Amino acid sequence: MKRIFTILAAVLMTATVWGQSPEKMSYQAVIRNSSNALVTSTNVGMQISILQGSETGTVVYTETQTTSTNANGLVSLEIGSGTVVSGTFATIDLANGPYFIKTETDPTGGTNYTIAGTSQLLSVPYALHAKTAEIVTETDPIYTGSEAASITATDITNLGNLSGTNTGDQDLSTLATKTALGDSTAQLRSEIPAVADGSETQVTAGTNVSVTGSGTTASPYVVNATGATALAIGDSYQGGIIFWLDATGQHGLIAATADQSTGIQWYNGTYRYTGTTGDGLYAGSMNTAMIVATQMSDNQTGNFAAKVCADYSVTVGGVIYGDWYLPSKYELNLLYLQKAVVGGFASAYYWSSSENNNEFAWLQFFDDGSQYNGNKGLAYYVRAVRAF
Repeated sequence: MKRIFTILAAVLMTATVWGQSPEKMSYQAVIRNSSNALVTSTNVGMQISILQGSETGTVVYTETQTTSTNANGLVSLEIGSGTVVSGTFATIDLANGPYFIKTETDPTGGTNYTIAGTSQLLSVPYALHAKTAEIVTETDPIYTGSEAASITATDITNLGNLSGTNTGDQDLSTLATKTALGDSTAQLRSEIPAVADGSETQVTAGTNVSVTGSGTTASPYVVNATGATALAIGDSYQGGIIFWLDATGQHGLIAATADQSTGIQWYNGTYRYTGTTGDGLYAGSMNTAMIVATQMSDNQTGNFAAKVCADYSVTVGGVIYGDWYLPSKYELNLLYLQKAVVGGFASAYYWSSSENNNEFAWLQFFDDGSQYNGNKGLAYYVRAVRAF
């Protein structure tokens, strides 16, 4: 099977203000040929498309690029800087997602694209917040109940000529009888809350998104998903079981419904550093790609914990979900906390993708939840996860 391992897709805002759309998107991937061997130090042709709605949704933008892989088969490029085939990248409305990145690759450097992969762009909530600033409008209120209502343009000019004594160039006759600045500003401030009657347009975040809070330190703005599909931990979703949700309730982590192995080693026959010390949410995805890219050179036909997760896929409703990975140490503990909800676990040790050193990596005992450093050459259980 021809595969492309996506190891990074993060929106980088290059505009000078928050309200502008992103101009470029940084993207990295590991390229393998039909024999599952790394395509190293080679020019490759790529076609990148942005799809709206689903992995088979409407194509809103397409471009092509020719780039080179490094010694580990890694390509790095900026989406938005290639040769445009269709659409305009800068006008993509990230608030109207979800969006997916589809990559098609010709490992010979041409346009005969034989490797394809699609993954969801998970940085949309960040873009939604940025887009909020674009649609804030305000109608200035008219103050009619204050002494300041009678100030004219001529009064303002004359006030600028004050010199400490009345020299005849200050015409203040049209001002209200109150002269104490404290009284005037106090009354002005008392009128300001009246704009809540609808004369000032409220912040609008977009379809299925609302904004709460007043924008103060005590009550910051919070972007909330509304009207979207209600999801819960334990739901069957996109090929697995949800075991963690973020604050929006629309994104999180899914576990495979069964173990991918009941006994497999972490390494591929050679003790080595892979640089996969990443931990925390979503870190397992990057770890898995790096482990596979680093260790495949040790044994082209070997199999190991990260690879069985990367090779796993499941089809639901005609959609293939193939972006599974070996969870990080932190993600593995989240999975342990919901083991009864997800189900199918043994009272055994499970590998994480977080490395400790060249000889040991982290694992967790799914009996009491303890986490240990395990020798990479020993065989333990594996359960794949994916983000959505």
